Amino acid sequence: MKYLSRFKFLPFYAISLLPMWALYRVSDLMYFLVYHIVGYRKKVVFNNLRNSFPSKSDNEIEQIAKDFYRHFCDIVLESFKRLTIGEKEIKKRLLIKNPELIQQYVNDQRSILMYTGHQGNWEWLVFLPLMFPYSSNTFYKPIKNKYFDELFKNMRERFGVHCVESDKGFRTIIDNHQRKVLTLNCMIGDQSPTKRSSKYWYNFLNQETAFFVGADKIAKKTDQVVLFPFFKKLKRGYYELEFRIIEDHPQLRNNFEILEKYAQQLEQAIISAPELWLWSHRRWKLKREDFPFVDKLEYVTK
Repeated sequence: MKYLSRFKFLPFYAISLLPMWALYRVSDLMYFLVYHIVGYRKKVVFNNLRNSFPSKSDNEIEQIAKDFYRHFCDIVLESFKRLTIGEKEIKKRLLIKNPELIQQYVNDQRSILMYTGHQGNWEWLVFLPLMFPYSSNTFYKPIKNKYFDELFKNMRERFGVHCVESDKGFRTIIDNHQRKVLTLNCMIGDQSPTKRSSKYWYNFLNQETAFFVGADKIAKKTDQVVLFPFFKKLKRGYYELEFRIIEDHPQLRNNFEILEKYAQQLEQAIISAPELWLWSHRRWKLKREDFPFVDKLEYVTK
């Protein structure tokens, strides 16, 4: 089965087998094509940057945009490297700044909700099962193209992560909690909710922004530790990962306080290195003025 999978995804295995220096030459070419020739989502990127950093000059915005596209091309190629990279290489390239924090939660038998965003190289979080003795889940929205959906699932599950479709995430976490399975659950919180989703509005990067409410609810129901993974890019292909505490005892918090703390942590990470966030994502598709409700919390039932 493993060899059939390699044959099926042979072009991507071929890319993955390239040494890192060669991958970055491909990335340089990809940057030139994506930014200068194709102009992939440049309007979205520049609008997001201008609205998020209104005090920055046009030259500053342009420089951040170029740095973002370079990083974006790097992480695309780094993602494919997951098909063949070895454990020794991983531990050399992904440095954990404070592993003792996770080890303490292991000792205390506390499950973790890793409340992450599209910052740094979030796809490399799938390497965490190599470093900590947790049953690890990541929640995702399937890609419509079945070939690429299977490819990305294979890359994410190679090191022991269980890929769970988002609409099954809540039930999966509750089941593991009831069975007392020690788990590390990775949820991305900076995606734009649908119009019909329950959402919470919060000022994020100088804009009223809609957030999913699920992670906040799950954390309170299961009393999982909530952490934010803060990436720092040391140089090409090398990252430092620091785990920052959002909430140690969620059941003691008020409504959506966890969500607000997450938004603050993510905003700090973005401001510290704006080029490392996914600016091409249509994060602000929903506008607050299109939802004339009094409360910041808006429940919409299907």
